Amino acid sequence: MRVYVAAFAVVLFSPGLYSQDVRPKDVRDIAKDGAGAIPKLQELLSNPDKEVRREAVRQIVQIGTQKSLDPLIQATRDSDPEAQILAANGLVNFYYPGYVQSGLGGSLKRAGTSIKGVFTDTNDQVVESYVLVRPEVVQALGRLISGGGSIEVRAGAARGVGVLRGAAAVQDLVEATHAKDSDVIYESLIALQKIRDESAGPRVEFRLHDLDSKVQIAAIATVGLLLDKGALPELTDAFKRARDVKVKRAALTSIAMLPDPASRPLYAQYLHDKDENLRGAAAEGFARLRDPNDLEMIEKAWQDEGKTSPRLSLAFAQVMLGRKDVSEFSPLQFLINSLNSAAYNGDALPFLVELARDEGVRKALYGPLSTGTKDEKIGLARVLARSGDSESLAPLQKLSGDSDAAVAQEGLRALRTLQSRM
Repeated sequence: MRVYVAAFAVVLFSPGLYSQDVRPKDVRDIAKDGAGAIPKLQELLSNPDKEVRREAVRQIVQIGTQKSLDPLIQATRDSDPEAQILAANGLVNFYYPGYVQSGLGGSLKRAGTSIKGVFTDTNDQVVESYVLVRPEVVQALGRLISGGGSIEVRAGAARGVGVLRGAAAVQDLVEATHAKDSDVIYESLIALQKIRDESAGPRVEFRLHDLDSKVQIAAIATVGLLLDKGALPELTDAFKRARDVKVKRAALTSIAMLPDPASRPLYAQYLHDKDENLRGAAAEGFARLRDPNDLEMIEKAWQDEGKTSPRLSLAFAQVMLGRKDVSEFSPLQFLINSLNSAAYNGDALPFLVELARDEGVRKALYGPLSTGTKDEKIGLARVLARSGDSESLAPLQKLSGDSDAAVAQEGLRALRTLQSRM
């Protein structure tokens, strides 16, 4: 009888599966043992109290070791939406440290907190290409995209898959673009942009005329980035029908990404438009047509242009059309100089990434990589990480020994990224 009573007491008062007396504070105390507490915390993921389960997930996320992954995958199957969100963002956080503070999970202090504001147009988070993500993690997030306990869970899971470049979940993302909620659709489209699986392009074309302009713009950008040339007729139609200038700009930008001689009259019409973004998009269109006969016209437009953003597009066009020299006032130097600008380095960087796919441009960048300013060196390292070849390894290796610690770190990161691509 005494043995029975003792055993009953252990079950009742230990922080186990069926205990009703465990509180979130007890979970935090257990977690003080660090990684050694994970087995006990994982057991608490089956506790009947959702507050206890949530706290267990939070503590597993904070411990953040390899041993945290399996419990977090388990927690994505929890019936409580907040526990699902915390688990999903914990999985992303393991591969992209800081995500739980800056991403969806960071705003969830308690159940019912509004998180609509988390879904914005500025989500540029993505892991480096050399980061290897466990397939089970992407699979768990993929399940949440369609089966999460709330709209926020499904949208957050889509975002997480994008951050992790989860190519295995592309089908889940494509299916999610058929959802009814705009946030889920939007985050799925942005994730597809990050993963860059070109097969997804044709499957999301139906969103090019979406009534929600935010979704429509995301869809327009997606088919452009995924190089879906079959979308050109619908993009052109969307451009002509657009009443929202943001939609119009996005459409012409994507049309410019899909070079077709049939688009030439459109570029010519908007190269001198009053809207600077449309002028820039038209210049990018001429750039990708790669007709050297357009160079004189583009040079003249560059000389006459007073706004920095379209000047960057016109500089890009000139380099694409043959102006590959690096000199004080050359268009390529103008792009490199713009890496020093907080306002415009986000425009200059992708132009340089695209230009550096050309061997001549790539070789021209090695000089500024070693002699440029701190921001130029960092920016060019990122360019070569994405567009470099075997000859780029030595310059990046040299940069990894730069006297500036931030430059050296970026050089090493670029070196790892480039090696992972080769």
